[in-house]
Amino acid sequence: MHPESLMMSYGYKPELSEGSVKAPLFQTSTFVFKSAEDGKAFFEVAYGLREKENNEELGLIYSRLNNPNLEILEDRLTLWDKAEECAVFESGMSAISSVMLEFLKPGDLLLYSMPTYGGTDHFITHFLSSIGVDSIGFTPDQSKGEIIEMIDKSGKAKNLSLVYLETPANPTNQLIDIEMCREIADHYTQEQKNVYLAVDNTYMGPLWSSPIQFGADLVIYSATKYLGGHSDLIAGAVLGNHELISRVKGIRTFFGNMASPHTSWLLLRSLETLKIRMEQQATNARKIADFLNEQETVEKVHYLGNLSPESKNYSIYKKQYRSSGAMISFEIKGGEKEAFEFLNNLKLIKLAVSLGGTESLAQHPATMTHIGMDEDLKSKIGIKSNLIRLSVGVENHEDLIYEISASLEKINTGYITQEI
Repeated sequence: MHPESLMMSYGYKPELSEGSVKAPLFQTSTFVFKSAEDGKAFFEVAYGLREKENNEELGLIYSRLNNPNLEILEDRLTLWDKAEECAVFESGMSAISSVMLEFLKPGDLLLYSMPTYGGTDHFITHFLSSIGVDSIGFTPDQSKGEIIEMIDKSGKAKNLSLVYLETPANPTNQLIDIEMCREIADHYTQEQKNVYLAVDNTYMGPLWSSPIQFGADLVIYSATKYLGGHSDLIAGAVLGNHELISRVKGIRTFFGNMASPHTSWLLLRSLETLKIRMEQQATNARKIADFLNEQETVEKVHYLGNLSPESKNYSIYKKQYRSSGAMISFEIKGGEKEAFEFLNNLKLIKLAVSLGGTESLAQHPATMTHIGMDEDLKSKIGIKSNLIRLSVGVENHEDLIYEISASLEKINTGYITQEI
């Protein structure tokens, strides 16, 4: 069956929960063993003292390790990405930081794409550097040869342990070729040391992109965004093969940053409508991008549906993605003053960070989500003072276009929209 059909029931047995059609909320910290022998057997596997035997049915121990809501959610998430296993966290940043801390140690080298989410960039450039992890950032316009040359010249090529991508990039929608980065990781893989490739797929979500298909070892999501989809929870997810996710779950056990039963239960609800939500958001985004392209007050629109067939990004887009997505960034003529004036006039579209929710959101990356980045770096990678990021929701597209039009008009004429 298709994933959108399996989201209703996969991984859940109603007969184990009084016949309830939907999985109940298992709001408990611990679970009762049938016998002391069962308790011993469960802990032996949980602590890696032995492998699970064929046909052995393991029970639950403690909600920091496993919980029915968490397990059902992780089972369902693997379907979209065709992954072997999944680990869900209490936030996107806890997923990202846990992966980096599991696969990087002091003295190692991280290769990462720029731009990336501001929180991720801050963690790399401030926290990882403070514990002795080196990093090299590369931009979408650099070739495989240029990136390899940069790594070799650093003198730390033998220490490369993880390649981390965010594609499409937040907030500019720039694309990175996942297969190219797989080749770079393989180029530096040694007999006794693998170089892993992790891809943050938050911007496109599992509906429109499958990084594992192109060589990613790990796929990461801020599940707060499209997976949650209602701006009412915080969560993260990591997907990959059994071996790597076992490592990720191991560090999660000790950090204690797994998603709670309630968060998992909310995400199970959200997954049932993921496809219809995202399809409507993408339809709206296409119409809004077309409108923005015609506005004299807009200098440039960053939207995957606008890519020229002759461009390098277009070939990557056609290979890696099944949609143009629902994220648009655009540059208003002027600078911060004009961008703020546009944002301050919005009513239906909310002035807030985050993305992927049913409501449309707009924000100013240079002074909000990416404020912690070095000013020269922001300029280099296109995070300008006149750049606005728009996460398109499921509202009527005509209403969204009307409000955008009125806000753009106010910049020129002082016209003020009526409150909606």
